[in-house]
Amino acid sequence: MPLPTSEYVSLTTFRRTGVPVATPVWAAPDGADLLVWTRADSGKVKRLRHTPRVTVAPCDVRGRPQGPEVAAVGSFVPEEEWPHALDALRRRYGLRFQVGLVVSRAWSRITRPGTQRHAVLRISPV
Repeated sequence: MPLPTSEYVSLTTFRRTGVPVATPVWAAPDGADLLVWTRADSGKVKRLRHTPRVTVAPCDVRGRPQGPEVAAVGSFVPEEEWPHALDALRRRYGLRFQVGLVVSRAWSRITRPGTQRHAVLRISPV
């Protein structure tokens, strides 16, 4: 089953105990995969570090499901591939994404210079 292409996607990651945690995210299509830009210290990133198993479903801005879940695996996009991933997110979300990216990078430079505060995730269907 293909991954959802709605404006918002509910990304469900799993705690070590197996408890699911769903989060609405922006996700840009990249072939059969989805690309997600998020904070590197977020819970979903921490959960993905110990298990790549995820599910995705179309949802509204508040995370309410709008369709069926699809099983997938999550991985981290290497930094050298970020320009392609960020271009995909810019194409998908336009000025909204670009403003968030610029503000976030500026804030990172002010508060924690020299550190990377974000991660790009690749969600692939199983």
